[in-house]
Amino acid sequence: MRKRLLGIASAITIALAGTFAAAAPAQAATPPFMITKVYYDSPGKDTRSNASLNAEYVQLTNKRKTVQNLKGYYVRDKAGHVYSFTGDFKVAAGNSIVIHTGKGTNKGTHRYWGSAAYVWNNDGDTAYLRNPSGSLVDSCSWGKGGRGYTSC
Repeated sequence: MRKRLLGIASAITIALAGTFAAAAPAQAATPPFMITKVYYDSPGKDTRSNASLNAEYVQLTNKRKTVQNLKGYYVRDKAGHVYSFTGDFKVAAGNSIVIHTGKGTNKGTHRYWGSAAYVWNNDGDTAYLRNPSGSLVDSCSWGKGGRGYTSC
């Protein structure tokens, strides 16, 4: 009887160990950066002024527990507009950065696409985030009739 109980206890231990081991890869699969918000329709009338263009933006958030580097990552839309991080750009754990559509001076967590036209379509579009090797890291889509922004 004692050997049988030990055998059952061993089987349960092995089964539980396998369950915990299977959980680890899912946690490791969390991408370093995710698209967390896209403000695709800047408030007010679309005048193409730089202020209006900069009210349109995409926000990326570091989802890891350590500093991550965006060097080589890029954001694009369905039409092929691309914003690239060509140099080192480190983001602290849990912090977000904002990429504004218009022109401006890159400072801190605010980056500027430098576009003279809107990037994100108000009636539906998709923002894609790709890593330096070109693999899709995250995407965020919206359709017609939204609030002007979407949280992803």
